[in-house]
Amino acid sequence: MIVAIAVGHEIWQAFSFAFGMTWEVLWALVLGFALSGAVQAVVSKQEMRRLLPDDSAKTLTVASGLGAASSSCSYASVALARSLFRKGADFTAAMAFQFASTNLVIELGIIMALLLGWQFVLGEFVGGPLMIFFLAILFRVFLTRRLVNEARAEAEKGRIGSMEGHAEMDMSVEAGGRSLWRRLRSPEGFTATAEYFVMDWAAVARDVFGGLLIAGALAAWVPNSFWQSFFLENHATVAKFWGPVVGPAVAIVSFVCSIGNVPLAAVLWNGGISFGGVLAFIFADLIILPILDIYRRYYGWKMAGFLLATFYASMVAAGLAVEFLFQGLGIERHARNAKVEMASVSWNYTTYLNIVFLLVAAVLVWRYFRRGGGWAMLKLMNEPIGEGEHAHHHGAHAH
Repeated sequence: MIVAIAVGHEIWQAFSFAFGMTWEVLWALVLGFALSGAVQAVVSKQEMRRLLPDDSAKTLTVASGLGAASSSCSYASVALARSLFRKGADFTAAMAFQFASTNLVIELGIIMALLLGWQFVLGEFVGGPLMIFFLAILFRVFLTRRLVNEARAEAEKGRIGSMEGHAEMDMSVEAGGRSLWRRLRSPEGFTATAEYFVMDWAAVARDVFGGLLIAGALAAWVPNSFWQSFFLENHATVAKFWGPVVGPAVAIVSFVCSIGNVPLAAVLWNGGISFGGVLAFIFADLIILPILDIYRRYYGWKMAGFLLATFYASMVAAGLAVEFLFQGLGIERHARNAKVEMASVSWNYTTYLNIVFLLVAAVLVWRYFRRGGGWAMLKLMNEPIGEGEHAHHHGAHAH
């Protein structure tokens, strides 16, 4: 009986930590996905394919910008990158797009600011372009034309990954001579925003809430002394190098991607991982085990191994670069007080913001089921879509 009570208490603690973090970031999640949906509503995926012809600095910059304007779902980003590659986009540019779409998006920055602090947000948006830069160099040096051709041949086989339908659907509003603002505030712009909002939530909910639950369990069950020993916190200089090296390895086995790894990063930061280690951990959402398996299915074993090696090296390099850059500038964060809190709801600004943005979410969900794709579109998110169906979804708002 005593054991059962003790186990029940530990489980309650884990859920309490998970709920506490969820309540802290709920309004920010809604805001982030609403803003992301609005951006996607006016950025066409067909335009993306046309703008990524090579691996020049200009193209990689465009790829990063387009990635930042797309869905933050890691699985959808990986699927869309393959689609871009199959339809003529340069492979390096497609990988830059893929990385930016999960690490340079609005919602990620908002959640990091709430849980970790502004220094990490700045570090993410400085380190992200740095990682793309390092990745481009590694691709220039080591990526052979033969390997790219082999990967293209594998990609053309059309093996199924995850979120294939979500990646292919294009609900953006056609320009028709209208400005971005006019398109966005039009009825079809409202519907497109609602569609992207609901579908992005459907795509990442598993990772977001899975990450919160895992973070809650780690906060409740794993003592900080373990993390402090693992991350060599008592060896300050060594820890700065060790953190970015081991951070991606922890991410690989966490199985959590998209923005779901931010709560885990908060637990690791409080536990003693270095500043650069946190950033490298967050960067590594694109090399977790399930996504590595998708690379294997999409591009073959050789390219999957190449992506793991080059992504990992770039993440480590970017994490180290930001670590020492911020240290030199005197803006590195030292306080280990990330918001990993037990459940607590009171009438403060967080509660008011949650109420307001839950109402916003309700309006967008209502619009989606009233004028958008509804259940039929949600059922297609994880299914491959042909060109005819793709065109149908692209024009689905005209009602």
